[in-house]
Amino acid sequence: MPPDAYDPHAFTPFAVTVDLAVFTVREGVLHALMIRRGQAPHAGEWALPGGFVLPRESAETAARRELAEETGLPAPVVEALHLEQLRTYSEPDRDPRMRVVSVAFTALVPDLPEPHGGGDAAHAQWLPAAEPGPPDRPGPPGPPAVGHGRILAFDHDRILADARDRIGAKLEYSCLATAFCPPEFTLGELRQVYETVWGTALDPPNFRRKVLATPGFVEPVPGAARLTGGRGKPAALYRAGPATALHPPLLRPRPEGPV
Repeated sequence: MPPDAYDPHAFTPFAVTVDLAVFTVREGVLHALMIRRGQAPHAGEWALPGGFVLPRESAETAARRELAEETGLPAPVVEALHLEQLRTYSEPDRDPRMRVVSVAFTALVPDLPEPHGGGDAAHAQWLPAAEPGPPDRPGPPGPPAVGHGRILAFDHDRILADARDRIGAKLEYSCLATAFCPPEFTLGELRQVYETVWGTALDPPNFRRKVLATPGFVEPVPGAARLTGGRGKPAALYRAGPATALHPPLLRPRPEGPV
């Protein structure tokens, strides 16, 4: 079609937004960064941070701007985050205001500072991210475990569940789990990261065998050990190795049994 034959008014305009599913591990529990909406629609309900893409912004620029505005996280922290584009959500009625298409991003990050509300958000908080479960009506303003028994605004339950699946898969093929351990850690501490994100128990001997058989995943700290509270000998300490990808991958267990 020649450029002069194109009629932009022949198509109904629609808005583009960004939504962010950002996870971290706190005290052995997977948490998601959530906001309580301060404006209609869904005022007072929990939602993912996000907002509208401005005319001269890319989706990723808008994502970082909205994350900083709605959570109060410091700009250097937000700029340093590795955001991974999750997918596009485009159901016609996902937003009651108008036709809105959302580009969702996700990230699994080390523990970040406490957020605080700003922009369209009345409040921001790290909340436990439970496994998806049966929906329920929104409850009182207490800190719920998101993803189980509570409906989030818009289609954010679906985005949160999709994002959790994505980061679970990322742990299978990357060395990301070591970023959530101390600089020197036991294999039990590393296993806890996988169990937290995957939401399932792993067989310790099998996990140990697979980790140590993966080149460059972890390196032993010579002569170092840590008491773990058990009756056995102190556990050996490890640190992150030079690898960035796992070959072979460390696949999550299927329902039939452990790793």
